[in-house]
Amino acid sequence: MPALTTTSDGFLLHGEPFRIISGALHYFRVHPGLWSDRLRKARLMGLNTVETYIPWNHHQPDPEGPLVLDGFLDLPRFLRLAQDEGLRVLLRPGPFICAEWDGGGLPDWLTSDPDIRLRTSDPRFTGAVDRYLDLLLPALGPHMAAAGGPVVAVQVENEYGAYGDDSAYLKHLADAFRSRGVEELLFTCDQADPGHLATGSLPGVLTTGTFGSRVEQSLGRLREHRPEGPLFCAEFWIGWFDHWGGPHHVRDAADAAADLDRLLSAGASVNIYMFHGGTNFGFANGANHKHAYTPTVTSYDYDAALTECGDPGPKYHAFREVIARHADVPDEPAPVPSPKLPLTSVELSERSDLLPLAGSLAAPVHADVPVTMDELGQRTGYALYRTALPAAGEVLLHFARGVGDRAQVFVDGAPVGVLESERHDESLPVRVPRPGATLEVLVENMGGVNYGPRIGAPKGLLGPVSFSGTDLTGWDCRPLPLDDLDTVPFAPAGEAAITVPGFHRGTFDVTIPADAFLSLPGWSKGQAWVNGFHLGRYWNRGPQRTLYVPAPVLRPGSNELVLLELHGSTATRALLTDTPDLGPENTW
Repeated sequence: MPALTTTSDGFLLHGEPFRIISGALHYFRVHPGLWSDRLRKARLMGLNTVETYIPWNHHQPDPEGPLVLDGFLDLPRFLRLAQDEGLRVLLRPGPFICAEWDGGGLPDWLTSDPDIRLRTSDPRFTGAVDRYLDLLLPALGPHMAAAGGPVVAVQVENEYGAYGDDSAYLKHLADAFRSRGVEELLFTCDQADPGHLATGSLPGVLTTGTFGSRVEQSLGRLREHRPEGPLFCAEFWIGWFDHWGGPHHVRDAADAAADLDRLLSAGASVNIYMFHGGTNFGFANGANHKHAYTPTVTSYDYDAALTECGDPGPKYHAFREVIARHADVPDEPAPVPSPKLPLTSVELSERSDLLPLAGSLAAPVHADVPVTMDELGQRTGYALYRTALPAAGEVLLHFARGVGDRAQVFVDGAPVGVLESERHDESLPVRVPRPGATLEVLVENMGGVNYGPRIGAPKGLLGPVSFSGTDLTGWDCRPLPLDDLDTVPFAPAGEAAITVPGFHRGTFDVTIPADAFLSLPGWSKGQAWVNGFHLGRYWNRGPQRTLYVPAPVLRPGSNELVLLELHGSTATRALLTDTPDLGPENTW
C-alpha cells in the first residue's frame, strides 16, 4: 500500500489523517548551496511538504547521453535534504511542466522535430518519454515513500485539460510510472474549469485543481467533477511572473492569506505556488505567445512567501499565522533576512568586441539560405549570420518569416537597426556605403515558448533575407557558445564610447561572501557572469533592474564580473547593492 492514500474526503499518511500543506520550491531555480536554507524556512512557515517540477530538457539535453544529475540538477540530493528537514515531497515530472521555463521543460532535440505531435499518444513522443523515464525513475526509486523516502505523490502531465484531449496519452503516462515501480499516489492537475477537469483527468488518478482566488467556487467545481475524495488545490497562485517591458506583478499579502484561510477552513489540502520562486539563471527563462511573443524576465521572485534571495516576505508571516490556525507550526522563531554584501562598486576596465571574436567561438555553416539556430545546434543564446551586400545605396532588407527572437543588424560593423518578433518586425531600411559591404545579423534567443501550440518554435533567422527584392546568398551561419569565457581576449577598455556588442570585465574584493544584487545603471542589454556563474539576462527595458547574486557564487578576496553588453554603453561601472529592484509594481 502506498504511504499516502485517499479517503472519501481527505488523505491518510501511513494510515493516519494527513493534510498536505505544501509549497512550490524548484531546486533548479535555487543555488544548491542554498537548498538546505530554503527547506528549513519552508518547515518553519508550517509546511509539511514541498513540491517541485522536474525539467526534462536540462536533465536530458542529449537524447543519446546520460541523465544529468549533478549541481543544480542533483535532484536525489535535494530529496535527501527535504527528508532530513522532515518534509514530504510532491514530484511533478511532466513530461511537460510549463513553469515559465524554456520550452516548458520539453527538450529542444524533441520539439525541433516538426513531425512529432507533442503531448499526445504519438509513439514518437511517448517513446522519447519512456526512454527518459527509464533513466530518471531508477535514480529516484530510493527516494520514493515505498522505499522509505520523502516522495509521497507523483503528478501525471501538467494542466493537460488546457491543451489536449488524448486520454490514451494520459493513461500511457500513468502506466509508465506504475510499470517502472512508482507505487505512490498519482494525481492530475488542472485549472478549476469543468472542461479542463473533464479532459485533463484520468480514472483512478486523483484530480486536483489550480486557482488563486474564488476559493469556494473553485472547490465546488472540483467536488462536482469528483463527488468523493480529497479536495486539493495543487497550485494556489499567490503571485505571478513578469515579462520584459511589463510591470512587476504583486499580490496583497492579506488578500492571499485570506484565501489561504478559506482553503484550509474548507478542509482542503494546498500547494502554495510559489513558496519560493528563485531565479531563471542563465538562459533558462521561458516565454509566452498570445498574439505576440513575450519573454519572461530573469527573476522568478513571483512575489512569493520567500523572496528571490530567500528572505521572508510579507506573505511568509501572514501565511504562518494562517497555517497555525489549522495545523502545528514549529515552536521556533521565524527566520530573519540573510546578510547582504555592502555596497560595492565594480570598474569594468577591460573589454573585447564580440563580432570579431565570433570566428574563434565556433566554425560557421555555409548556406545560401540562413539556417535556424536549431539547425546550428545552438539551443540557447546567440547566433551570428554574415554575408556580403551586392550594391550601395538606401535599400530595404526584408526578413522572410521574421526573426526568432531579436536581431541586431550591422553593416561593415556599424549598427543599423533592430528587429523583434515581439513587434512582428520583418523589414529594415538600411544605408549601404559600398558594394560588397559586410552584413552581420546577431540573433538572440530570448527564451522558448513554455505554453501552448508554439512550443518548439524555431530561433535565429527563419527564412531568406532579401536585398531590394533579391534574396541574399552566401551566408556564414555561426553559433556563439558562451560556456567558456576564459578564452575571451580582454584588453584595456580605453575611453571611447562603445556602440557595438562586446564583453566587459572587472574585478572586486569581498571580505565575507553574502547575497547581493547587481545593478547596471547606464548599461542597456546583455548577460552577466560572476566568477563564471551565469546570472542571466539584463535589459533596461525593465521591469527588472537588478540581478540576484547568490552568496555561494562569491568568494573571499578577488572576484570577477563579466558583462556581454549588446548595444554598447558609456558606463564603465556596475554596482553590487543590498536591495533588489524588480520594477514598478502592479497589484492584482
